[in-house]
This record gives sequence, C-alpha cells and structure tokens, in this order.
Amino acid sequence: MLQSEIITSFIELGQFLSQFKENSIKRNEEVKNNDLFFDKMVGLIESSQSHNGWFTPENIYFSLDSWSNALTDENLSKWLSNYDFSTVKPKNVGLILAGNIPLVGFHDLLSVLISGHNAIVKLSSNDQQLIKLIVDYLIALDERFKEKIIFTEGKLENFDAVIATGSNNTARYFEYYFKDKPNIIRKNRNSVAILTGNESKEELIALGEDVFRYFGLGCRNVSKIFIPKDYDFKLFFEAMFTQGDVIHYEKYANNYDYNKAVFLMSNFKLLDNEFLLLKEDNGYASPIGSLFYENYDSLEDLHARLQNDNEKIQCIVSKELESHHVPFGKTQKPELWDYADNVDTLSFLINI
Repeated sequence: MLQSEIITSFIELGQFLSQFKENSIKRNEEVKNNDLFFDKMVGLIESSQSHNGWFTPENIYFSLDSWSNALTDENLSKWLSNYDFSTVKPKNVGLILAGNIPLVGFHDLLSVLISGHNAIVKLSSNDQQLIKLIVDYLIALDERFKEKIIFTEGKLENFDAVIATGSNNTARYFEYYFKDKPNIIRKNRNSVAILTGNESKEELIALGEDVFRYFGLGCRNVSKIFIPKDYDFKLFFEAMFTQGDVIHYEKYANNYDYNKAVFLMSNFKLLDNEFLLLKEDNGYASPIGSLFYENYDSLEDLHARLQNDNEKIQCIVSKELESHHVPFGKTQKPELWDYADNVDTLSFLINI
C-alpha cells in the first residue's frame, strides 16, 4: 500500500470515530461502512465495562473522541512532514501492547502501518475488543490491511523489530528476550504537576482531569504534585470536588478504601476529601485513589531533580514554567507527535 492510501484510510477511520461522543452519538450517513460497524461500536462501548471494569463508557467515549480529533488530514500531514520515508523497506514489527487505558497501544499500531511496515500484534488481555474492531474497520476500507496486521496470542515470531510496553519487571524480560532485535522497551512511568500557589481555580479544575481521567491508570496521569512550603490546599480541594463522582465507581471506591486503610494502619498522615487521599511521599507512583505530594524549596532545584529522574517521568504539568511542560488538563490529550517516553517512534521505524 502507498502511504497516501494508508493516510486516507486513517482519516476515514477518524471520521467514523467522530460519531461516538458521550452526550451525542450521531450517525453520519456519509461515513463509510456504517452499515457494518456503527451498531457494533455502540454495542462495544456499552459492553466494554463487562470485559474490563475500568473501561467505563465515559472513558471509552473520551478515547474515541481524542483519536477522532487526532486522525485528521491536517494533523497527520503535520506529524509526517518532518520525516523521509523514501528508504523504508517493509519489515515485520512486533507490538506488545499495554491495556491499562482504552486504545493505549493504538499509536504504536498507527506508527508501524503509516511508516510502511507490517504489524504483528499481541494485545493485552485488558484491551482486546476496541483495537480488533478498529482493525476490522480498516480492513473493510481496504482489504490489503489484512496482509499488514496479524494478531497473535502466543509468543512473537518472525519479526524484525519490536515495540513492547510493560511493567518494570516485564521490561527486564523484554530486554533480554529481544536484545538481538531493534527494539523500543517501555517501562513504568508517572506524570507530575508543579504548583506555585498562583494557579486559578479553573486551572486546578483542569488539573483534576489530569489526575482522574481513566481513574489515574495511565502513565500520563498526574500521580504526584510538587508544592511550595506552606501551600494552602483549600482552593486545590475545592477544584478537585468537580471530580467527586469518581467514588461512585465500585472498583475505584474499593481501591480508595483499601489504600486508606493501609495508609492509616501505617500511621501515615493524610489529607482526605472522601474520594482522594493526599499523602506526603518522595515517590512518584501513587496508588489508585491517592495522590502523592512533596514540598520544594526552589523551582531551580526541582527542575534539576526532575531532569535527573527523567526516566521515571512521562509528563510534567505546570503553568508554563518550562516550554516542554504540559498545560493543565492536557495530559490525556496528546498530539500525534507527543511520543511515549520521548522516544521518536517514527524515526525508530524508519531506521530499522
């Protein structure tokens, strides 16, 4: 397939996904293959939580809407304009995908296909349904995708390179098993926010989206905040109350209750608003239902520390303290060129 043909298919996929919004599922008769896939997608959105309790309809809609906004002619052209694909010879790229949030591995699949390679995909057991439906839609648009995408349930075989995402423990296995092949191995990462005390309530409300979207399960979710000494949490907690409905989800509530009990039995001091626990901690990976915080003495020292810990951090959120920081409310709305772990996936794929 020509790259232009692949791009056209993904633009049409974006148009298909644009029909599914949380408060407005609207069928567009101009979208291709709606007769085959529109009702299937509606049914899958409604049933996803039965396959994975964290995949609520609200979060599925959010993911689909994010991808529909990304898969436009303008965005794809902007993303691809910085690369030269003329030397690419199609190879088989193994993909071991995560499943912590809906469609978290789709960017890797998109990158492999759009760079001209073939994908051998091992899905996470936690996210089996959505990507398969999207691939079926692509095949319906152009049957040649059937030759470019293979799903496997066993170990990867007959691959020339691999992109694998997992925990720190599985990453050690990946690094050993794939050491003789070109690879990208992704490990655990977390995102942090730097507060100065000058944030508006609206900005802190947006931060709530970074903390609670997908129940905080993504590496781009803020799991820790850095605050100046004597920080007044009053406005922060007022802003977080806009996310209070999260406690009505049983899996989240169970985690909140469990972690609260563990923290209290260990005599940790907590700040608690009945659905979010704030614990002072120098770590980055806070458990579900909690948010770590830590005081800083100077922004200069904090920036130096975060630079030193950059392999542990996915995103830094702030009020434009640094050019590479992410604005409040935007961590789970990455652009196509916002690569996981800051590793340029397309450059890797062009040069394998």
